[in-house]
Amino acid sequence: MNATVSSSKSQVLKELEKVLGSPLDTQPQAPPPNPLVVVISGPSGVGKDAVIKRLQEIRNEIHFVVTATTRPKRPGEVEGVDYYFMSKPEFLDLIARNELIEHALVYGDYKGVPKKQVRECMSTGQDVLLRLDIQGAATVRKLFGQEAVFIFLVAESEVALVERLVERKTESIDKLLVRVATAREEVKHINEFDYVVVNADGQLERTVSHLCSIIDAEKARVQQRHAQF
Repeated sequence: MNATVSSSKSQVLKELEKVLGSPLDTQPQAPPPNPLVVVISGPSGVGKDAVIKRLQEIRNEIHFVVTATTRPKRPGEVEGVDYYFMSKPEFLDLIARNELIEHALVYGDYKGVPKKQVRECMSTGQDVLLRLDIQGAATVRKLFGQEAVFIFLVAESEVALVERLVERKTESIDKLLVRVATAREEVKHINEFDYVVVNADGQLERTVSHLCSIIDAEKARVQQRHAQF
């Protein structure tokens, strides 16, 4: 082998290929990552909506699956962005036609994930993000098993979570009691998730950074998850 460090790079490469007896491979050494199905869950009031909205802003390649619901629209919410708002008869029709991945009756209103959105995104290889309650996450876990990524959001403490619910000023004491009791039960399900992320008050950017790190780590796995629908 006659090439030296003073030789041009192209000359060195040619000499290496000559000695090896084959051209150097120009293909990527790492296979392209599989599209991910990411489920984010957590107690009511933990800030799931704010976290997901910010995540969408910095990771717009991820498709956020919009949940259908029969609850009334809150101030500032946008149809088709925050939720698909529909009547109970319309929702029940989706159930009858088996057009929901999962659905549940939550605080007197229906919520569910339309199959169409998930089916279309996965067919194009796009990552999919679902915001679900504990019941919904359990249903999707039965569907995808270990092939989806399950992330549980928590507040820094129970009192911090309750303070956020109180600050909403949208519910009576009786409804707050129901939400707090429900949150206590939901937190018991942490061990069913792959990751837990603390969404501390005033630390939105930090929370979203943690989520991005999880997604990037999942993309770098040697044994990729492979969700199929």
